[in-house]
Amino acid sequence: MRKDIEIPEVKDVYIAAVYEFNDDYNVHDWNIYMINDGSTPIETVLIVAQGYNEKKMTSPMRKTIKIVPAKGFAKIEFIDESVFVLDNFFTITFFREDKMYDKRYEIPRNSIMQDNTVDLPVMPNKGVLAR
Repeated sequence: MRKDIEIPEVKDVYIAAVYEFNDDYNVHDWNIYMINDGSTPIETVLIVAQGYNEKKMTSPMRKTIKIVPAKGFAKIEFIDESVFVLDNFFTITFFREDKMYDKRYEIPRNSIMQDNTVDLPVMPNKGVLAR
């Protein structure tokens, strides 16, 4: 029975921490984005985010996004600098063309910093890509 379950590989979907200007507070903030670099939209996105290390653990954050368009992106959450010392995990489950996909991404502790930013697919900003 288990051998009959197809688990497709996630391609062209990324999680990134992006440093950007917050107009409301007139400061720069780090925000987490989901990027869909694929040619089809992804739907019913379920996200569970949590940070932890040997001594601390954050409460899990859960979020849903109805649709992320092809070659598009969606903001998941603001990420406070106090959790940069934790390993931050993002478990993403979504549907693409009637198939369910699931992947866990990690942004390792102390890696969210401007020195680690790279060009991101689809987005005009630079950011730190999760693995």
